[in-house]
Amino acid sequence: MTTADEPAPAADEVLDIVDENDRVTGQAPRGEAYARKLRHRCSFILVRDAEGRIFVHRRTPTKLVYPSLYDMFVGGVVGAGESYAEAALREAEEELGVSGLAQPTHLFTFLYDADDGRSWWSAVHEVRCYLPVRPQTEEVAWHTFLTEPELERRLGEWAWTPDGLEAYERLKAQRG
Repeated sequence: MTTADEPAPAADEVLDIVDENDRVTGQAPRGEAYARKLRHRCSFILVRDAEGRIFVHRRTPTKLVYPSLYDMFVGGVVGAGESYAEAALREAEEELGVSGLAQPTHLFTFLYDADDGRSWWSAVHEVRCYLPVRPQTEEVAWHTFLTEPELERRLGEWAWTPDGLEAYERLKAQRG
């Protein structure tokens, strides 16, 4: 049991459930949304340091979705009643272990369809982080900043989150 000052366990966090057009149709705890494969919302944030390198990390083995895989985005689910923009800033600051980031810039939104029948609307953002990062140990097992050529070289070497990989490929296509 949690007190009012303690965050609810991840599976108890309430999410907006959305339809194929990203309209809210109801709400459910995260654990139920995942178990029943209910469509929800997520924010993805591409974080660059002062030199323009991309924050890359390996997720912890305790993550509910895609444990131990690499990702070039930080982010997570959008809480019930929360906007994509609010979630983007909250998630970026939480995962990076910083406060005072600029509001991430929204780039595009797409519907991600996982191979197992789950799907989520994914709002992709970008932010520049000039602060020293102290990644959240519950979320991030390892991290570094890579140049885009370094990241590209590792795409075929490391096991990546499928949704992050799709978002990255869409970002590259959009930028030409």
